[in-house]
Amino acid sequence: MKLRHSPSALVIVEGTDIHHDLLGAALALQEIVLEGGLPAARAVGLDRFLDPMPATAEADVYVLYRSSVSFHPAQQEALSALVAAGKGLVAVHASNLFGFGPGGLAADRAAHELVGSRYVSHGDAGSEGRLEVTVRGGHPVTRYLDDFAIDDEYYVLDCAPDVQVLAERPAGEGTEPIAYVREHGAGRVCYTALGHDARAWGNPWFRQLIRQATLWAAGVEDDVIASWSTRWPLGNARFIGAAT
Repeated sequence: MKLRHSPSALVIVEGTDIHHDLLGAALALQEIVLEGGLPAARAVGLDRFLDPMPATAEADVYVLYRSSVSFHPAQQEALSALVAAGKGLVAVHASNLFGFGPGGLAADRAAHELVGSRYVSHGDAGSEGRLEVTVRGGHPVTRYLDDFAIDDEYYVLDCAPDVQVLAERPAGEGTEPIAYVREHGAGRVCYTALGHDARAWGNPWFRQLIRQATLWAAGVEDDVIASWSTRWPLGNARFIGAAT
């Protein structure tokens, strides 16, 4: 029996990649979600989806920071089933490293179809730099965001055709998706390529993006997102929404 009436989040980290600070990400993402007004716990590992204990079963949205090329098919299928049944998922940065482990992309099919994209490369501009992000309005995840700049990793993605791109960056003669949303059964999924390290986690625009993505994926109504997610300042201590 679920005792909490308000939506809640579970920040989950997993991986062995030395290039990503999993513990730092867990702390930063939990803080960001708490800023948004949702109770948030943090956890390590993906076996929790196989036979969910209350902390996992009662969470309304999972915020996933994964950095590994290994994702057991049973874990993938269990997470996919939970989201299809109505849970929300916010997948951050390297959480879409699919197709690099034993078995290739076929072994990651369930997770790939759930998240809706996979990391391909850093591209030809180097691995990290200043990203100029263009935001598409008209969606609760980006409604209170303007275009912004952030220091982060460059990701080139292969996206499913059904994703709704909400933010992008210049890439060569075109653009590259930075954040998108999609539906998976009765659940909501948001992915952002941003979030490599503390430079990104401290960026006020990134924090606002994660707050609103988590609230939206948790099924919070649009007008409530406005009141819950706009309490904290953006750049130059500028508030948004009702606090402007």
